[in-house]
Amino acid sequence: MAATTIITSGCMSMGTKEVINNGFIADEQTLKLVPVGSSREQVLLSLGTPSATATFDREVFYYISQKRERTFEFMKPTLVSQSVLAVYFDKNGTVAKLSNYSMQDGKVVDMISRTTPTGGTELTFLQRILSGGASGAAAAKSLLGGGNKY
Repeated sequence: MAATTIITSGCMSMGTKEVINNGFIADEQTLKLVPVGSSREQVLLSLGTPSATATFDREVFYYISQKRERTFEFMKPTLVSQSVLAVYFDKNGTVAKLSNYSMQDGKVVDMISRTTPTGGTELTFLQRILSGGASGAAAAKSLLGGGNKY
């Protein structure tokens, strides 16, 4: 009976998709709180801390949101939509313009990854061992238990 219940509940959830929202989700009422001419403090109070700021120029706040879906719990979520609200400030620190960007406007921003891509090649564990050197041999011995004497 318990097995039947588990199988039946698993079949029921097969048709539903899990929706995962990440980041800032703006609505019309929130955007009305920061019209052109608003101060930086008013933007921070209304919209909160930005997801990112401009790399070279601190005069732009970016509020990023992403929507992902997955059919099964064990599957990797698929990116469905992404939006970026950019708040541009003038030299006086007041809002000069607001812009909304979507996935069609440019590159997808990876909000989940905690890695920074670097140049060059990355060796796998097996390539490191086969490339020789003391570190490769030591790694192989420790992994295979070759360093232990009984």
